[in-house]
Amino acid sequence: MTTPSPPPTPSLPEGYTLNPGFPSISDYRNLRALSGLSPVTEAQAAPIPTGSWYGCFITFTPPDTDTTTSTPVAMGRIIGDGGWYFLIADMAVLPAHQRRGLGDVVLKHLLGYIKTHAPAGPYVTLFADGPGRRLYAKNGFGEAMPGQMGMQLPMGWERG
Repeated sequence: MTTPSPPPTPSLPEGYTLNPGFPSISDYRNLRALSGLSPVTEAQAAPIPTGSWYGCFITFTPPDTDTTTSTPVAMGRIIGDGGWYFLIADMAVLPAHQRRGLGDVVLKHLLGYIKTHAPAGPYVTLFADGPGRRLYAKNGFGEAMPGQMGMQLPMGWERG
C-alpha cells in the first residue's frame, strides 16, 4: 500500500512558509494566547504533537534575513481517529499577520490533508468563534443547529 502524497501547498504571500507538523510548545502557547484563544499550560500543550492526527503551521521570515529567524505566525491541527471523525482545532493567526489569507491557507491545507488521507465520507467538525465564522463558512462549513449543538464543560469543572 502506498502512502498518498500530501495535498498541494496553497500559495502564500512572500516571506511565509507552510510547514507540516506543530510549532514548539512555547510557540504553540504563544500563538494561542496572542491570537485570542484561551491560554494553555505547558502540561496541556505537551501532548499536542502525539495526540493530534495532523497539524501545520506557517512561519514568517522577514525580508533580507536568513531562515533561522523564521517565526511561527499561524497554525491549525486536526484531532481525530483517522477513520471517520475529525475536529479542526487551534486555528490561530497572530494579529500582526491577519488579513493576509493565512487562516484560509491553513484551513484549506488541513481539509486537503483529510481528503487525501482519510477514508471517504469523513465527519469534519469545528467550533467557530466570532472572528472565524466567515472563514469557515467560505470554506463550506455550516451551522449544525438545530440538529446538533456544541456543548462544553466550564473550565475548572473537575475541581468543583
